[in-house]
Amino acid sequence: MSLTLVIIAVTALISWQALENRDMFFKLLHSPYQEVHRKEWYRILTSTFVHVDYMHLIINMFVLWQFGTQVEDYFVQIFGEVFGRVNYLLLYLLSAAFGDVSSLVKHKDNHLYSAVGASGGVSGIMLAFVIFNPWSILLLFFIIPMPAFVAAILYLVYSSWASKKGHDLIGHDAHFYGAVFGFLFTLALKPGLFSFFVERLTTLPF
Repeated sequence: MSLTLVIIAVTALISWQALENRDMFFKLLHSPYQEVHRKEWYRILTSTFVHVDYMHLIINMFVLWQFGTQVEDYFVQIFGEVFGRVNYLLLYLLSAAFGDVSSLVKHKDNHLYSAVGASGGVSGIMLAFVIFNPWSILLLFFIIPMPAFVAAILYLVYSSWASKKGHDLIGHDAHFYGAVFGFLFTLALKPGLFSFFVERLTTLPF
């Protein structure tokens, strides 16, 4: 069974329960103040499985399904059935956790700051996809076609801008740092992928 579908199912179930139970929602969200001052470090990961609303959940899970199934297949081809899926799960969870590091440091004394969402993990998966398919055409806003590596750059720029603009419970910092971590972690797992990426990137598809 696809590990990506398992992650989506678990995330959907927990998010649904948390949206119906506000005590659970606030217990699981990413809160740097609670994590540092009350040692509730588990929130760094549990916040990945909680979302602001159903639309936030649907968008994240759709993007995860779209890119995750392909990245999972690449990992299985490279590392084998078992280690491929183990490394894929590590990519997702560590990207999610690393995505929260910036806000953890920045807001550790701000008891009002909190964030939720799978964006860090999903962003890590997206940037891993770019390594394998830099020229794959993606539809920005489901309308504007552009190569995956260009979309990735614009995504990082937007995430950086949105994180500075304000707070809306969505972890925009997680988008940026999760994406960067996912890209570097994939290359660290198999350094030979860097030359593969450069070759793909410098070989025009037309």
